[in-house]
Amino acid sequence: MPDIIIKEVKNKSDLLKFIKFPIELYKSCPYYVPHLTIERKEFFNPRKNPFFNHAETAFFLAYKNKKIVGRIAAIIDHNFIQFHGEQTGYFGFIDFVNDIEVIRKLFENTLNYLKSKNIKKVIGPFNFSTNHEIGILLDSFNLPPVIMMTYNYEYYPHLIESCGFKKEKDVLAYKMEVEDFPERAKKAYNLLKNRLNITLRSVNIKKFYEELELIKEIYNNAWEKNWGFVPMTDEEFDFMAKNLKNIIIPDLCIIAEYNNKPVGFSLALPDINQILIKLNGKLFPFGIFKFITGFKKIDFARVITLGIVKEFRNRGLDYLLYYKTFENGFKHGFYKGELSWILEDNKPMNLALQKMGASVYKTYRIYSKYI
Repeated sequence: MPDIIIKEVKNKSDLLKFIKFPIELYKSCPYYVPHLTIERKEFFNPRKNPFFNHAETAFFLAYKNKKIVGRIAAIIDHNFIQFHGEQTGYFGFIDFVNDIEVIRKLFENTLNYLKSKNIKKVIGPFNFSTNHEIGILLDSFNLPPVIMMTYNYEYYPHLIESCGFKKEKDVLAYKMEVEDFPERAKKAYNLLKNRLNITLRSVNIKKFYEELELIKEIYNNAWEKNWGFVPMTDEEFDFMAKNLKNIIIPDLCIIAEYNNKPVGFSLALPDINQILIKLNGKLFPFGIFKFITGFKKIDFARVITLGIVKEFRNRGLDYLLYYKTFENGFKHGFYKGELSWILEDNKPMNLALQKMGASVYKTYRIYSKYI
């Protein structure tokens, strides 16, 4: 039996192989959506992605018969360690062929690296943190992922668990499809909005960076106590916003205000994966035209984040934000969408979604292991 060789990524050539491996792995899968290679190069560039300012990383490739058969990243986010006060590291960007020995070797090198850095526990996958893509898909393998969500083959969970990893947390993706809200839902929305004395408005894209400062403050305040949360630095927030600015539809970014003070926000994005799935990671030479012409045909959106300051939690503001997002979405031809990800034990958020008629259609798992 040929040996499996693990090599650490040490140069740009190896990093490009690391980035492109999933395209080869999933080339026969009709549901996988490749990232744009040009975007991934920037995302993995320590000079451009500010996540690297507070993190240590090591990337590994697995070879068998001189062919790449797997990849994984070991990640130490010092902001997480400082914020949570625990020596926890991550694994991420995990992709591999259906071979237990491949994943065992990849984990062996990853855990050895983390252990050498005094890490006691590893969780993942995080690509790079909970502020990015997370989780292993457990079901609905016959559906493509939506924007900024992961996809994997059906064999992934079993092989990861065979390496001694246990469930740390499940996160849920809800789906909702509706052309209009029933009258009782409209009445509930109006009554609640009046009772809370809340104003809901779309973001002003002409004052994008001023609005960004408001959203940034709400985000870090609202998510502070959430499992796995790490506050984003100003540089990280700006980096992500810059990358999303061109696809943001102002009506789908809602700010909630009380006495002219921001107390909550939600952001939904058009599912550009409907376009990316056709591009095979290449924007040029012809992908750019497919992207431009395809954007107006997108009929699905994802509510990617929703945050509410402490004083207004558990009072129904989440319902108002979800309702307003869908109401505005109708104007732009979005009658269906995904609301994700939601922690399985976040009872208020799950209840609000269920009251609106949304239902769980995908589950993602975060794994952990003590080392």
